[in-house]
Amino acid sequence: MLCSLMCVKRSGYYAWKKRKGKLNRYEQDRQLLTRLLFEQHKKHKCYGYHNLAQKIREETGWVFSDNLAHKCCKYAGIRSKARKTYNPTKGKEHMKYHNIVAGNWNATEPMQIVVSDMTELKTKYGKWEWTFAVDTYNNEIIASSLSKKVGDTRTYLDVAHQVAEKAKEQTRPIIFHSDQGSVYSSRAFLNAHSHCTNIVRSMSRVGTPTDNPIIESLNGWIKEELRIDFDIYHCKDVPALIENYIIYYNTERPSAKCGRKSPVQFRTEQGF
Repeated sequence: MLCSLMCVKRSGYYAWKKRKGKLNRYEQDRQLLTRLLFEQHKKHKCYGYHNLAQKIREETGWVFSDNLAHKCCKYAGIRSKARKTYNPTKGKEHMKYHNIVAGNWNATEPMQIVVSDMTELKTKYGKWEWTFAVDTYNNEIIASSLSKKVGDTRTYLDVAHQVAEKAKEQTRPIIFHSDQGSVYSSRAFLNAHSHCTNIVRSMSRVGTPTDNPIIESLNGWIKEELRIDFDIYHCKDVPALIENYIIYYNTERPSAKCGRKSPVQFRTEQGF
């Protein structure tokens, strides 16, 4: 009588009664995915849902959408621990090297546009200064130098020399973009890569990190990963940690620019 009154088939009612209290396949998949996301989040606290989902796909072969991963993360309260900052200030153009890139970061092959910056790494045992260079084609770290001496200019010069050595293998011009720091503007830095004639210098405007968004963005993410996932603060052997991190970054870490593939994997698949 009740089934007839509610316009429900008797077979449908008994089927519902049989499965009452049990999760259907979609609910079971969502619970499993949430558990896997939690496990990946414990390993990579800086990852957002895109990278967490990519890691699960690589390890399990499970095909699911980023949208489903986002819903599971939102429901379970899984969020990246990395902090994001933004500085919208703008400055004036440098008179020594103009901003040749001017926002056009669409490199079509490796070593077209290279960017560089220095960042300070804080540990329990002191501060380190790390200068590195990134190929904007696939965001691969192609040069790196580390020093425990604050204000050490040798890291800049070492990176310039490393970039110049790689640039000698290219026949076309290579744009080397940086900020207007005193070392990047110095004659010593110019001399460090002067033997490579195909390097063309480019500089951001004063106090305008948005003129160099790739390195500035990576700088923040890398420091947060080193702090949270690699616990650099308590590390005693920072040079070894940075060396291992660069290998991890170039060969394992998913990159949004590379379609959630590592920089080396993306470059290799593109035939370079």
